[in-house]
Order: sequence, then C-alpha cells, then structure tokens
Amino acid sequence: MKRLHIYVDASVIGGCEDPEFAEDSLALWRLFIKGAFIQVLSEHTLRELQEAPDRVRRHIPEVPEAHQVILADTAEADELAEAYLTHGIVGPGSRSDALHVALATIGRVDVMVSWNFKHIVNLGRIRLFNAVNLEQGYGIIEIRTPKEVSYEEENL
Repeated sequence: MKRLHIYVDASVIGGCEDPEFAEDSLALWRLFIKGAFIQVLSEHTLRELQEAPDRVRRHIPEVPEAHQVILADTAEADELAEAYLTHGIVGPGSRSDALHVALATIGRVDVMVSWNFKHIVNLGRIRLFNAVNLEQGYGIIEIRTPKEVSYEEENL
C-alpha cells in the first residue's frame, strides 16, 4: 500500500513547540518517524525555518531521510503562486503561503498540512486555490490540519 506523501509547512514544525498545537503536531511527527507517512518538505520551508529557534529546527532531522522528500524551488511553483495572488486568493504579503500551496500542488502530494487557518486551512481559500489549480491544468490539493491526518492513522 502506498504511503501518503504529506507536505508540511513551517507552522506544523513550529507547532511541535507550541502548547496549542504540540500534541497533534507531535503525533504526526511520530508517524513520519516510524514511516507510516512520507514527510514532504520544501526548500522554501527549510528557508523559513533558518531563523526559527533551535528547539523548533531540531525536529527536522528526527525524521529519517528514507521517510522524507524535499521539493526544490521551481519557476513553475513561482508562476502558480503568482496566479493565486493575481486571483486575489491571498494578498502580496502572503506570497509565502501561496508558494507553499503551489509547491505542494506541483509536487503532487496527497495532502498538505498546516496550522495557518487565515491563509491556508480555510475552506473558502482551499476552494479558490483548487479553482486556480484546475484553471492552470493542475489537480486539486487536499489541505488539512495535522490533527485530521494523524487522527485517522493512529486510530486504525
């Protein structure tokens, strides 16, 4: 059975150290470590984490490389992120969020997880991201919180 490829943005990694999100972020992290899922990071996420505290960054090497994929930055992702901005899904100040969704879409992950409710995990925006994806010739992207993804697996 194919393991789900799950794109993780910086909010999830930071969530490992946030009292509000730690339980669910760490539950997902344990699933990545044991190989139940493949963790998909991007160069963009890793760049965002360069300024994060050590206690946040230390979570990245916990996941074995065999259970991890890193997506490179591409002009194609930049163009798709720009299409999201052009359609007004998020404003120019949220280009970083648009780039996460674009990278996950182009990377053809099974699901993207985030704790960013304002710009990413938001039903209205998810529908708009997917409308642009279809308009641009891509598939739809499933966007969820870590809790929604890890709950199912831990309870099988």
